[in-house]
Amino acid sequence: MDFPWLQSYPDDVPAEINPDQFNSLVDLLERSIADYGDKPAFSNMGKSISYNELDQQSKAFAAYLQNDLKLAQGDRVALMMPNLLQYPVALWGVLRAGMVVVNVNPLYTARELEHQLKDSGAKAIVIVANFASTLEQVIEHTPVEHVILTELGDMLGFPKRTLVNFVVKTVKKMVPAFSLPKAVPFNQALAKGSSLPYQRPEINNSDIAFLQYTGGTTGVSKGAVLIHRNLVANLEQVCAYLGSDILENDEVVITALPLYHIFALTANCLLFMKIGGCNLLVTNPRDMPAFVKLLQNNRFTAITGVNTLFNGLLNTPGFDQVDFSKLKLALGGGMAVQRAVAEHWEKVTGSRLLEGYGLTETSPAASFAPYNSPGYDGTIGMPLPSTQMRLVDELGNPISGDERGEIQVKGPQVMAGYWQRPDATAEVLKDGWLSTGDIGVMSEKGYFTIVDRKKDMILVSGFNVFPNEVEEVVVSHDKVLEVAAIGAPDEKAGEVVKVVVVRSDDSLTDKELIAYCRENLTAYKVPRYVEFRDELPKTNVGKILRRALREEQAA
Repeated sequence: MDFPWLQSYPDDVPAEINPDQFNSLVDLLERSIADYGDKPAFSNMGKSISYNELDQQSKAFAAYLQNDLKLAQGDRVALMMPNLLQYPVALWGVLRAGMVVVNVNPLYTARELEHQLKDSGAKAIVIVANFASTLEQVIEHTPVEHVILTELGDMLGFPKRTLVNFVVKTVKKMVPAFSLPKAVPFNQALAKGSSLPYQRPEINNSDIAFLQYTGGTTGVSKGAVLIHRNLVANLEQVCAYLGSDILENDEVVITALPLYHIFALTANCLLFMKIGGCNLLVTNPRDMPAFVKLLQNNRFTAITGVNTLFNGLLNTPGFDQVDFSKLKLALGGGMAVQRAVAEHWEKVTGSRLLEGYGLTETSPAASFAPYNSPGYDGTIGMPLPSTQMRLVDELGNPISGDERGEIQVKGPQVMAGYWQRPDATAEVLKDGWLSTGDIGVMSEKGYFTIVDRKKDMILVSGFNVFPNEVEEVVVSHDKVLEVAAIGAPDEKAGEVVKVVVVRSDDSLTDKELIAYCRENLTAYKVPRYVEFRDELPKTNVGKILRRALREEQAA
């Protein structure tokens, strides 16, 4: 098959990279520590830690896991926290111990958390106290044996640590009551680990680095198995594509997207550590005035986000007063970047809003819009080096670019499969080609444009929401007979969840149902709209036709 982008690559971008440049992410980290030791690696709430400090602290945490908790290489350790300095310390501690990181959304409900901990087989969890009450509800039903507990200000040093923790707990009352009597404080674990021997295990590029949970292209939440080689390859691909002029070693990237999400994990945490940059961590990006003040008070050269984040910043007073003179890279992903937002961003900042495309299953980057092309063009660009993309028909046969077809991706960044789900893996991975579920077209130059989604997935601010999960919760309400969940257009989030419901009890109200959903679903999965009907459209065998509901809505 002809791949036209091979002739369209800029002269300074190689068509291939070496995915075995490093034997593991740990090798990459150790190289960065050696090269950039005294430089700041992460900064949060006015406190920075250098690469050397990260080296010492992550080694201490690894030693604690190995010696005190007696965890073995390959064991899974869950991390459940927002963007804090504790996150990179715990992340690298787990990886340096040869263990597997299981990233957990801290806003999960008890039901969602229980599923992920049981499915992953996590033996330990590092969790912020703000969310410990959720863990308390389910821990007895999970394989978790060890809880390491931290508070938001734990790594800020005295007296700021004490002040922040007091305000969060006592003044703002952001820590619901909980009881986890065997939990060990994070700082205590670090202190103990610092006096224990760290044994560096033999880590190969085929070893699992992350179980990154996603809805995938179909069905319930499952763990995408990302091996060390997947992540190393994706970092090499992005660096080769953007080039050394964009990614120098004095970069400061604004990290507002959560590090537990694959986009920020790779594009911020791992990528900027590889080049000796600093991640400026934003713990609560929803506080837009505080976020803008942070931007006003710090020099930064890069920022990543989803369309809703960029739009929110543009509409916050004071954003136009930020100094953008050093900004070189603004990268949007997770959901489509809207033309109006991209054009407004360029007008205010003088920097182009570059769009990338990928999935959790591709670590995540598969393609980028060309960095030096003028203005917004609505495409997701062309594949990264060592990556192939093609369009296939409903039978999986390759088709020409001007026809609509499902986008498939092949490359060293494509996941090894879904954790302990061979059937689900076989559905989306065939001969190395990953079926994305996205419908696209391809131009003569090899630029791809997404035109639709094959599956019923709803994309809310870059997060996958699958109708099956929402419907399962809604129909468990004793006043609901039937339900169908679809996406409804939304100016800010791209899409929000809408449910069409057949009641078994006419006293049910939309407010009652939404309140029930809030108890069982993360906020972005909770229906924004509820429509009651006497019946739902169905096939002749009784299957609910979500497609018909979407078509009605579009009309």
